[in-house]
Amino acid sequence: MEWEMGVFRALFVLAVIAVSYHLRPFHLSALNSALLGLGLGVSFVVFELRLERASLKRLIGAALGSTLGILAALMISHLLNLTVVDRHALSFIQVTLLLLMGYVGLILGAIKGDLLNLGAMGGLFDGERSAKRSPKILDTSVIIDGRISDICEAGFIEGTLIVPQFVLRELQLVADSSDSLKRNRGRRGLDILQRLQKISSVQVQIIEDDFPHIRAVDMKLIELAKALDAKIITNDFNLNKIAQLQGVTVLNVNELANALRPVVLPGETMRVFILKEGKEYNQGVAYLDDGTMVVVDNARKMISKTIDIAVTSVLQTTAGRMIFGKYDDRPKVEAIHQ
Repeated sequence: MEWEMGVFRALFVLAVIAVSYHLRPFHLSALNSALLGLGLGVSFVVFELRLERASLKRLIGAALGSTLGILAALMISHLLNLTVVDRHALSFIQVTLLLLMGYVGLILGAIKGDLLNLGAMGGLFDGERSAKRSPKILDTSVIIDGRISDICEAGFIEGTLIVPQFVLRELQLVADSSDSLKRNRGRRGLDILQRLQKISSVQVQIIEDDFPHIRAVDMKLIELAKALDAKIITNDFNLNKIAQLQGVTVLNVNELANALRPVVLPGETMRVFILKEGKEYNQGVAYLDDGTMVVVDNARKMISKTIDIAVTSVLQTTAGRMIFGKYDDRPKVEAIHQ
């Protein structure tokens, strides 16, 4: 899509050059006319690129503001025609007033445009509301992790997912590593990107934006997020903390996974499979389906067995959650009725 737009812009600039060369405005020479067309064409393209980044609210606000400013200037100009001001001075005042009021209306309208409520105008601007969703930047760790594709398929993340070229290069380096483990992780990341591209609710966009003066990939991601007003999706603990210090919003996949784990309260009973021996005396260790470790007292003799335990405490950290429980290993005695 990007190269197609580049072709259209190049053709537009060539068309402006051709028109200027053919019409020779202001009695200019052929060369000067072509240069004038080139300058105008490039200026128009730059202006179009700037407009592309503006929200619909700001564009509507700017249009309304400039229109009201021009109307006010015309009304004042009409009143000035009734005065005895010199005609040359009057023309200068009227043109200056028109430019001033139009400019002030344009700027104020653009600034205040964010206050517009497009939702009150019906479904005409539904597309703007969906496009206004903040783009999300994927870092290398979350791509390799792979859970992002499941989250997108479930519909919890929509809109544009941005993959910077420097992240793609880092992923390619991992995929080409001589270490078989790293190589498999890199190739898995590339497979996840292909999977994301097939999900209809998200649009994967690879961008060339880079920051050559910054070497660390994490800092490049933060600067890119600031430039695009985007969020970063990651499961990197250090990137998460640095981005928050820089005022960048982070969506941490690990935090989402922790939030979705079922709540377990002390005193509840749960059924677990004791997998191995614990570090402390007479402890057994079990794991829930989501990978949560369960440390059980008095369960060393119950390895490879499924037992019922009483939850004693739950430890929640940024790295995950641990559940502590106790197994009642006392034999059950049936009441003897005399």
